[in-house]
Amino acid sequence: MAGLPVGDAGDRDDVGHLGGAGDVDGVPVGSVARPASTAEVADVLRAAAADGLAVVPCGRGTKLTWGRPPERADVLVDLSAMDRVVEHAAGDLVLVAEAGAPVASVAEVIAGAGQRLAVDEIVPGSTVGGTVATAAAGPLRLLAGGVRDLLIGVTVVRADGTVARAGGKVVKNVAGYDLGKLLTGSYGTLAVLTEVVFRLHPVPAARRFLRVASDDPAALAALAAAVRRSPVVASALEIDLPGEGPGSLTVLLEGTADGVAGRVSVAAELLPGAELTDSPPPPWAALPWDPAARGDDRATGLKVTCRLSGLAELLYAARAAPVAVRLRGSAGVGVLLGAIPAGTEPAPAAAAVAGLRATAGRLGGSLVVLDAPAAVKAAVDVWGPVPGLDLMRRVKRQFDPDGRLSPGRFAGGI
Repeated sequence: MAGLPVGDAGDRDDVGHLGGAGDVDGVPVGSVARPASTAEVADVLRAAAADGLAVVPCGRGTKLTWGRPPERADVLVDLSAMDRVVEHAAGDLVLVAEAGAPVASVAEVIAGAGQRLAVDEIVPGSTVGGTVATAAAGPLRLLAGGVRDLLIGVTVVRADGTVARAGGKVVKNVAGYDLGKLLTGSYGTLAVLTEVVFRLHPVPAARRFLRVASDDPAALAALAAAVRRSPVVASALEIDLPGEGPGSLTVLLEGTADGVAGRVSVAAELLPGAELTDSPPPPWAALPWDPAARGDDRATGLKVTCRLSGLAELLYAARAAPVAVRLRGSAGVGVLLGAIPAGTEPAPAAAAVAGLRATAGRLGGSLVVLDAPAAVKAAVDVWGPVPGLDLMRRVKRQFDPDGRLSPGRFAGGI
């Protein structure tokens, strides 16, 4: 790929921000390309296609170990140089940013206009492209939905180097195929995302947090249900249940100062003894495992979903697992993240995954192993049963007929 920004993956300085010396989740990287524009990304992919090379895109590499390891990683396309906020149309509450722009940097740019992107940075250093590619979301998903609900336009490069655009820069745009939603959570297996368009929200004038603790998972689930049924309209409803000991429920209320004050009074009656603060209680919007850990030192990270009526049963199942499982996430939408401690042997980790997956399935949900040491990934089905897998494979063939984009990283070996 002469003439393109490509370096030797063995150069530690070359890939230092990726947290690994030339590998993707243990799979050696042949070379690293650093395009600075969509056109350069297209050049890289055309050259890779001509040579039959497998391509793995990444931003800052914070979630590069999520999912299955790719079958090959001939070229790592590092998008960290594409980190600009292209446009901030404050009057229209719209943001256009390159895929390598850090979520935290985007927040700083738009904060001056009293606006925010309602996407929590659950992994420090995450980029907007990586957030879309992994569908990462935190407490504000109750208020604004997931990242797919905030995405209104994308620019992507297909496996053959073709540049495609979908959506637009207006919030109400229904023309054409919703490529953005299709790419959300696709883990770089369909196309390389280079630019995103998000709808924004105003920063609320006031925000208060109410936190209540309990040793009984069922009590926490009941309190969450009471808040959901009430008129307090929480922006976030987060539950945190350690493997042992008391858990907690935290309610975030936002809006005008008077409106929040009135809703706090209602919520306080539903949550006797709740602690009231202006700042989020730690650990707010944080994973229940250390995302900076690498190799065998990392925990097994889970994403577990269930219907809201089954929340208490899921919490009890986590407590009854053969190893300690911490669950943390939204009691308002039934999406939680879990952690099996680092150092857990593969067999008990696999048993805990199987038990929780069976419970989640009975409760209308699922369990995915987001991250884990190599030995644990080898012992479990990372993705588990996936409805519509045949359709997903057909979509993969449509976008990437030669199977060269992050091959094998997604469900069913996609």
